[in-house]
Amino acid sequence: MEITGKIIAVLPERGGISKTGNEWKMQEYVLETHEQYPKKMCFNVFGADKIAQFNIQAGEEMTVSFDINAREYQGRWYNDIRAWKVERGEAASAMPPVSAPQINATKVTAPDFNAQDEADDLPF
Repeated sequence: MEITGKIIAVLPERGGISKTGNEWKMQEYVLETHEQYPKKMCFNVFGADKIAQFNIQAGEEMTVSFDINAREYQGRWYNDIRAWKVERGEAASAMPPVSAPQINATKVTAPDFNAQDEADDLPF
């Protein structure tokens, strides 16, 4: 699955030692979409190598590819949204720059609206 938006929060990195004695690290991020009614999603990146590779910063526009998995703990169910790929917001850089129209300051003429020309008259 994919979602695109802006990173609005970078939560502190967490870590520990697993039951098998391996060290683990995880960091969570909050992304806000750009829809009419914006939605927020908290996702995580697991592993020190992935955290360093993605290097996600607050304020960045990005598309996050993720998997959702639910797990049970003491009779309650929790969703785990884990990112496996991130792409920086390239939509703005892919669009050509917009420049202001050139205006000749020496001569500006208004369009000629002919009041007698009824064929171009709008119905409202």
